[in-house]
Amino acid sequence: MKTAVSIPDALFEAADALARERRVSRSALYAEALAMLLASAGDDDVTRQLDALYADSSVPVDPIVAVANSTLAAEPW
Repeated sequence: MKTAVSIPDALFEAADALARERRVSRSALYAEALAMLLASAGDDDVTRQLDALYADSSVPVDPIVAVANSTLAAEPW
């Protein structure tokens, strides 16, 4: 589908340079960027659902998971 969008000049120039560097068309670059954004939006929904599930403190935590969590918290990331 063909469409027209307005973006800031600096963003256009950066995207144009990246498209040339990757040897793809601007259309292909924009399509890939939109696909990545849409895919990550789905990840946010999954994260929200998991956060809601684990916010319920009445659900018991497996003792092995509790030990693993406490061990990981002490790791210098």
